[in-house]
Amino acid sequence: MKNIFLTRRIEDSGINLLKEKGFSVDINDSDSIPSQDEIINFLAGKQYDAVVTLLTDKIDTKVFDSSPNTKLFVNFASGFDNININEAKEKGVTICNAPAVVTSEAVAEHTLALILSLAARIVEADQFVRDGKYSGWSPTNFIGTDVLGKTIGLVGVGRIGGRVGFYAKALGMKVVYHDVARNEMSEKECGAEYCESLDDLLKKSDIVSIHVPLMESTKHLINWDRLNMMKKTAFLVNTSRGPVIDELALTKALSEGVIAGAGLDVFEFEPKITPELIKLQNVILTPHIASASIEARKEMSEIVAKNIIEYFEGKEPTNKVNK
Repeated sequence: MKNIFLTRRIEDSGINLLKEKGFSVDINDSDSIPSQDEIINFLAGKQYDAVVTLLTDKIDTKVFDSSPNTKLFVNFASGFDNININEAKEKGVTICNAPAVVTSEAVAEHTLALILSLAARIVEADQFVRDGKYSGWSPTNFIGTDVLGKTIGLVGVGRIGGRVGFYAKALGMKVVYHDVARNEMSEKECGAEYCESLDDLLKKSDIVSIHVPLMESTKHLINWDRLNMMKKTAFLVNTSRGPVIDELALTKALSEGVIAGAGLDVFEFEPKITPELIKLQNVILTPHIASASIEARKEMSEIVAKNIIEYFEGKEPTNKVNK
Protein backbone atom coordinates (compact mmCIF):
# COMPACT_ATOMS: atom_id res chain seq x y z
CA MET A 1 0.00 0.00 0.00
CA LYS A 2 1.31 3.44 -0.96
CA ASN A 3 1.03 6.27 1.55
CA ILE A 4 0.00 9.73 0.34
CA PHE A 5 0.12 12.94 2.38
CA LEU A 6 -1.84 16.11 1.61
CA THR A 7 -0.53 19.30 3.20
CA ARG A 8 -4.14 20.57 3.27
CA ARG A 9 -7.58 19.26 2.34
CA ILE A 10 -8.64 19.54 -1.29
CA GLU A 11 -11.91 18.68 -3.04
CA ASP A 12 -12.98 15.11 -2.26
CA SER A 13 -13.24 13.73 -5.81
CA GLY A 14 -9.49 13.22 -6.20
CA ILE A 15 -9.10 11.84 -2.67
CA ASN A 16 -11.83 9.29 -3.42
CA LEU A 17 -10.05 8.23 -6.63
CA LEU A 18 -6.90 7.53 -4.63
CA LYS A 19 -8.74 5.54 -1.98
CA GLU A 20 -10.55 3.51 -4.65
CA LYS A 21 -7.13 2.52 -6.01
CA GLY A 22 -6.05 1.33 -2.57
CA PHE A 23 -3.86 4.25 -1.51
CA SER A 24 -3.66 5.27 2.14
CA VAL A 25 -4.36 9.01 2.35
CA ASP A 26 -3.43 11.25 5.30
CA ILE A 27 -4.57 14.87 5.32
CA ASN A 28 -3.56 17.89 7.35
CA ASP A 29 -7.05 19.13 8.20
CA SER A 30 -5.96 22.51 9.58
CA ASP A 31 -7.30 25.53 7.66
CA SER A 32 -4.13 27.50 8.35
CA ILE A 33 -1.16 27.54 5.97
CA PRO A 34 1.48 25.12 7.31
CA SER A 35 5.01 26.41 7.68
CA GLN A 36 7.85 24.51 6.08
CA ASP A 37 8.87 23.21 9.49
CA GLU A 38 5.35 21.94 10.09
CA ILE A 39 5.37 20.11 6.74
CA ILE A 40 8.72 18.53 7.65
CA ASN A 41 7.28 17.42 11.00
CA PHE A 42 4.27 15.85 9.26
CA LEU A 43 6.55 13.94 6.91
CA ALA A 44 8.70 12.74 9.80
CA GLY A 45 5.74 10.95 11.35
CA LYS A 46 5.38 8.35 8.58
CA GLN A 47 7.05 7.13 5.41
CA TYR A 48 5.16 8.76 2.54
CA ASP A 49 5.47 7.72 -1.09
CA ALA A 50 3.92 10.92 -2.49
CA VAL A 51 2.97 14.36 -1.20
CA VAL A 52 0.29 16.69 -2.51
CA THR A 53 1.32 20.31 -2.00
CA LEU A 54 -0.31 23.71 -2.42
CA LEU A 55 1.19 26.85 -3.92
CA THR A 56 1.62 28.25 -0.38
CA ASP A 57 4.01 25.41 0.52
CA LYS A 58 7.72 26.08 0.09
CA ILE A 59 9.22 22.85 -1.17
CA ASP A 60 13.01 22.67 -1.49
CA THR A 61 16.02 20.64 -0.38
CA LYS A 62 15.05 20.85 3.30
CA VAL A 63 11.76 19.11 2.56
CA PHE A 64 13.28 16.60 0.10
CA ASP A 65 16.01 15.67 2.60
CA SER A 66 13.50 15.29 5.43
CA SER A 67 11.62 12.60 3.50
CA PRO A 68 14.15 10.92 1.18
CA ASN A 69 11.79 8.07 0.24
CA THR A 70 9.21 10.48 -1.15
CA LYS A 71 9.90 10.61 -4.86
CA LEU A 72 6.71 12.31 -6.05
CA PHE A 73 5.34 15.77 -5.21
CA VAL A 74 2.15 16.89 -6.94
CA ASN A 75 1.22 20.57 -6.77
CA PHE A 76 -2.48 21.40 -6.50
CA ALA A 77 -2.08 24.34 -8.88
CA SER A 78 -1.21 25.18 -12.46
CA GLY A 79 1.91 27.02 -11.35
CA PHE A 80 4.79 25.47 -9.44
CA ASP A 81 7.03 28.39 -8.49
CA ASN A 82 6.74 27.28 -4.83
CA ILE A 83 8.83 24.19 -5.65
CA ASN A 84 12.54 24.23 -6.41
CA ILE A 85 12.46 22.23 -9.65
CA ASN A 86 16.26 22.09 -10.07
CA GLU A 87 16.78 20.69 -6.58
CA ALA A 88 14.01 18.16 -7.18
CA LYS A 89 15.73 16.96 -10.34
CA GLU A 90 19.04 16.60 -8.51
CA LYS A 91 17.33 14.50 -5.84
CA GLY A 92 15.53 12.31 -8.38
CA VAL A 93 12.15 13.63 -7.30
CA THR A 94 9.31 13.89 -9.81
CA ILE A 95 7.21 17.07 -9.73
CA CYS A 96 3.73 17.34 -11.25
CA ASN A 97 1.18 20.13 -11.42
CA ALA A 98 -2.58 20.29 -12.02
CA PRO A 99 -3.37 22.52 -15.02
CA ALA A 100 -7.12 21.94 -15.19
CA VAL A 101 -8.78 23.14 -18.39
CA VAL A 102 -11.68 24.68 -16.48
CA THR A 103 -9.19 26.58 -14.31
CA SER A 104 -8.47 28.71 -17.37
CA GLU A 105 -12.16 29.49 -17.68
CA ALA A 106 -12.48 30.33 -13.99
CA VAL A 107 -9.46 32.65 -13.97
CA ALA A 108 -10.52 34.29 -17.24
CA GLU A 109 -14.02 34.91 -15.90
CA HIS A 110 -12.62 36.35 -12.67
CA THR A 111 -10.36 38.62 -14.70
CA LEU A 112 -13.36 39.92 -16.63
CA ALA A 113 -15.28 40.36 -13.39
CA LEU A 114 -12.49 42.58 -12.05
CA ILE A 115 -12.38 44.59 -15.29
CA LEU A 116 -16.14 45.17 -15.37
CA SER A 117 -16.24 45.98 -11.65
CA LEU A 118 -13.48 48.56 -12.08
CA ALA A 119 -15.17 50.11 -15.10
CA ALA A 120 -18.57 50.34 -13.41
CA ARG A 121 -17.17 51.12 -9.93
CA ILE A 122 -19.22 48.26 -8.49
CA VAL A 123 -17.27 47.79 -5.26
CA GLU A 124 -17.30 51.50 -4.35
CA ALA A 125 -21.01 51.75 -5.09
CA ASP A 126 -21.82 48.64 -3.06
CA GLN A 127 -19.97 50.04 -0.04
CA PHE A 128 -21.74 53.40 -0.47
CA VAL A 129 -25.11 51.67 -0.19
CA ARG A 130 -24.05 49.48 2.74
CA ASP A 131 -22.80 52.58 4.60
CA GLY A 132 -26.29 54.08 4.40
CA LYS A 133 -25.20 56.96 2.16
CA TYR A 134 -27.64 56.30 -0.69
CA SER A 135 -30.42 58.92 -0.56
CA GLY A 136 -31.72 58.68 -4.11
CA TRP A 137 -30.70 58.67 -7.74
CA SER A 138 -28.18 61.26 -8.91
CA PRO A 139 -26.82 61.79 -12.43
CA THR A 140 -23.33 62.26 -10.99
CA ASN A 141 -23.15 59.23 -8.71
CA PHE A 142 -20.26 56.84 -9.44
CA ILE A 143 -19.63 57.72 -13.04
CA GLY A 144 -17.75 54.83 -14.60
CA THR A 145 -16.53 54.03 -18.09
CA ASP A 146 -17.68 51.69 -20.86
CA VAL A 147 -15.46 48.82 -21.98
CA LEU A 148 -16.99 48.81 -25.46
CA GLY A 149 -14.39 50.04 -27.93
CA LYS A 150 -11.57 50.02 -25.39
CA THR A 151 -8.22 48.30 -26.00
CA ILE A 152 -7.24 45.46 -23.70
CA GLY A 153 -3.55 44.54 -23.60
CA LEU A 154 -2.82 40.93 -22.66
CA VAL A 155 0.62 40.33 -21.17
CA GLY A 156 1.01 36.63 -21.89
CA VAL A 157 -1.43 34.70 -24.07
CA GLY A 158 -1.43 31.11 -22.90
CA ARG A 159 -4.60 29.22 -22.01
CA ILE A 160 -5.86 31.89 -19.61
CA GLY A 161 -4.81 34.96 -21.57
CA GLY A 162 -6.38 33.47 -24.68
CA ARG A 163 -9.72 33.02 -22.94
CA VAL A 164 -9.62 36.58 -21.59
CA GLY A 165 -9.08 37.78 -25.16
CA PHE A 166 -12.04 35.66 -26.33
CA TYR A 167 -14.36 37.20 -23.74
CA ALA A 168 -12.98 40.70 -24.28
CA LYS A 169 -13.72 40.53 -27.99
CA ALA A 170 -17.30 39.45 -27.20
CA LEU A 171 -17.64 42.62 -25.10
CA GLY A 172 -16.53 44.76 -28.01
CA MET A 173 -12.95 45.38 -26.97
CA LYS A 174 -9.93 45.54 -29.25
CA VAL A 175 -7.33 42.96 -28.21
CA VAL A 176 -3.57 43.49 -28.34
CA TYR A 177 -1.00 41.19 -26.77
CA HIS A 178 2.67 40.68 -26.01
CA ASP A 179 4.32 37.32 -25.44
CA VAL A 180 7.60 35.56 -26.13
CA ALA A 181 6.02 34.07 -29.25
CA ARG A 182 3.07 34.96 -31.46
CA ASN A 183 -0.23 33.19 -30.81
CA GLU A 184 -1.88 32.57 -34.16
CA MET A 185 -4.94 31.00 -32.55
CA SER A 186 -5.71 34.17 -30.57
CA GLU A 187 -5.04 36.30 -33.61
CA LYS A 188 -7.64 34.32 -35.57
CA GLU A 189 -10.12 33.83 -32.72
CA CYS A 190 -10.30 37.37 -31.41
CA GLY A 191 -8.39 39.46 -33.94
CA ALA A 192 -5.58 39.99 -31.45
CA GLU A 193 -2.81 42.31 -32.62
CA TYR A 194 0.75 41.38 -31.66
CA CYS A 195 2.91 44.01 -29.94
CA GLU A 196 6.64 43.52 -30.44
CA SER A 197 7.41 45.06 -27.04
CA LEU A 198 5.69 45.23 -23.67
CA ASP A 199 6.31 48.97 -23.58
CA ASP A 200 4.36 49.40 -26.81
CA LEU A 201 1.45 47.40 -25.38
CA LEU A 202 1.36 49.49 -22.20
CA LYS A 203 1.16 52.73 -24.16
CA LYS A 204 -1.71 51.47 -26.35
CA SER A 205 -3.92 49.78 -23.75
CA ASP A 206 -6.88 51.05 -21.76
CA ILE A 207 -6.83 47.84 -19.74
CA VAL A 208 -3.69 45.77 -19.06
CA SER A 209 -4.23 42.17 -17.91
CA ILE A 210 -1.31 40.07 -16.65
CA HIS A 211 -1.08 36.35 -17.50
CA VAL A 212 2.56 35.30 -17.17
CA PRO A 213 4.23 32.75 -14.86
CA LEU A 214 6.51 33.96 -12.09
CA MET A 215 10.16 33.63 -13.12
CA GLU A 216 13.29 35.72 -12.65
CA SER A 217 12.50 37.44 -15.95
CA THR A 218 8.93 38.34 -14.92
CA LYS A 219 9.52 39.51 -11.35
CA HIS A 220 8.62 43.23 -11.23
CA LEU A 221 7.83 43.09 -14.93
CA ILE A 222 5.44 45.92 -14.12
CA ASN A 223 7.48 48.50 -12.24
CA TRP A 224 7.40 52.26 -11.66
CA ASP A 225 8.84 53.11 -15.07
CA ARG A 226 6.36 50.89 -16.89
CA LEU A 227 3.41 52.12 -14.85
CA ASN A 228 4.30 55.60 -16.07
CA MET A 229 4.06 54.38 -19.67
CA MET A 230 0.38 53.53 -19.18
CA LYS A 231 -2.50 55.89 -19.83
CA LYS A 232 -3.74 57.87 -16.84
CA THR A 233 -7.18 56.41 -17.56
CA ALA A 234 -5.93 52.81 -17.70
CA PHE A 235 -6.74 49.86 -15.44
CA LEU A 236 -4.23 47.17 -14.46
CA VAL A 237 -5.46 43.66 -13.59
CA ASN A 238 -3.36 40.81 -12.18
CA THR A 239 -4.62 37.25 -11.71
CA SER A 240 -1.24 35.55 -12.28
CA ARG A 241 1.37 35.94 -9.52
CA GLY A 242 1.82 38.88 -7.17
CA PRO A 243 5.55 39.58 -7.59
CA VAL A 244 5.07 40.22 -11.32
CA ILE A 245 4.02 43.70 -10.18
CA ASP A 246 6.11 45.93 -7.93
CA GLU A 247 3.39 46.43 -5.32
CA LEU A 248 4.95 49.49 -3.69
CA ALA A 249 5.30 51.17 -7.08
CA LEU A 250 1.70 50.29 -7.93
CA THR A 251 0.46 51.73 -4.64
CA LYS A 252 2.27 54.98 -5.41
CA ALA A 253 0.93 55.03 -8.98
CA LEU A 254 -2.66 54.53 -7.81
CA SER A 255 -2.44 57.14 -5.06
CA GLU A 256 -0.86 59.74 -7.39
CA GLY A 257 -3.20 59.14 -10.35
CA VAL A 258 -0.53 57.68 -12.61
CA ILE A 259 -3.16 55.09 -13.61
CA ALA A 260 -6.89 55.06 -12.91
CA GLY A 261 -7.30 51.80 -11.07
CA ALA A 262 -6.29 48.19 -10.50
CA GLY A 263 -7.84 44.81 -9.81
CA LEU A 264 -5.63 42.35 -7.93
CA ASP A 265 -6.27 38.74 -7.01
CA VAL A 266 -2.62 38.14 -6.07
CA PHE A 267 -0.09 40.12 -4.05
CA GLU A 268 3.66 40.52 -3.96
CA PHE A 269 4.02 39.75 -0.25
CA GLU A 270 1.09 37.34 -0.04
CA PRO A 271 -0.73 36.82 2.25
CA LYS A 272 0.41 40.23 3.51
CA ILE A 273 -0.76 43.24 1.52
CA THR A 274 0.83 46.68 1.47
CA PRO A 275 -1.24 48.61 4.08
CA GLU A 276 -1.46 51.76 1.97
CA LEU A 277 -2.88 49.72 -0.91
CA ILE A 278 -5.80 48.53 1.21
CA LYS A 279 -6.82 52.11 1.97
CA LEU A 280 -7.18 53.10 -1.69
CA GLN A 281 -10.64 53.25 -3.29
CA ASN A 282 -9.43 52.78 -6.87
CA VAL A 283 -8.26 49.19 -6.39
CA ILE A 284 -10.27 45.98 -6.03
CA LEU A 285 -8.63 43.28 -3.92
CA THR A 286 -9.70 39.63 -3.92
CA PRO A 287 -7.98 36.90 -1.83
CA HIS A 288 -6.39 34.72 -4.55
CA ILE A 289 -9.69 33.17 -5.59
CA ALA A 290 -9.60 33.50 -9.39
CA SER A 291 -9.59 29.73 -9.90
CA ALA A 292 -12.03 29.04 -7.07
CA SER A 293 -14.97 27.60 -8.97
CA ILE A 294 -16.58 24.29 -8.04
CA GLU A 295 -15.79 22.92 -11.48
CA ALA A 296 -12.12 23.97 -11.39
CA ARG A 297 -11.40 22.65 -7.90
CA LYS A 298 -12.99 19.29 -8.75
CA GLU A 299 -10.97 18.89 -11.95
CA MET A 300 -7.74 19.96 -10.23
CA SER A 301 -8.27 17.39 -7.48
CA GLU A 302 -8.85 14.63 -10.02
CA ILE A 303 -5.77 15.63 -12.04
CA VAL A 304 -3.66 15.41 -8.88
CA ALA A 305 -4.98 11.92 -8.19
CA LYS A 306 -4.48 10.73 -11.78
CA ASN A 307 -0.86 11.89 -11.76
CA ILE A 308 -0.23 9.88 -8.59
CA ILE A 309 -2.00 6.81 -9.99
CA GLU A 310 -0.06 7.00 -13.27
CA TYR A 311 3.26 7.33 -11.44
CA PHE A 312 2.71 4.25 -9.29
CA GLU A 313 1.42 2.26 -12.26
CA GLY A 314 4.85 2.78 -13.82
CA LYS A 315 3.74 5.37 -16.37
CA GLU A 316 5.11 8.88 -16.83
CA PRO A 317 2.58 11.22 -15.21
CA THR A 318 0.67 13.36 -17.70
CA ASN A 319 1.59 16.56 -15.90
CA LYS A 320 5.22 15.94 -14.99
CA VAL A 321 7.03 19.29 -15.12
CA ASN A 322 10.69 18.34 -14.52
CA LYS A 323 11.27 16.14 -17.56
